Amino acid sequence: MFDAERPYRCSPQVALRPEPFGALVYHFGTRQLSFLKTPELLDIVGSLELHKDVRSAVDGAGVPPDRRAAYLKALAGLAAAGTIEPR
Repeated sequence: MFDAERPYRCSPQVALRPEPFGALVYHFGTRQLSFLKTPELLDIVGSLELHKDVRSAVDGAGVPPDRRAAYLKALAGLAAAGTIEPR
């Protein structure tokens, strides 16, 4: 279960390719292609290992308070898909 108070990282089985809209995400284990729909989400996923928890990564990316819930929901989806994982 996703917990934004825990430390996460991008899975080592995932490759991110930055794009103007965000990023393409390829998971080598599941062979699934997905998308990060904003550059901010790419920044958050890329910086997870630098922060003590997910909320700190979201704050560090400068996400406005009124949009934090949407980003946490997106990150929960990425955790469910195996794109990010607890560390």
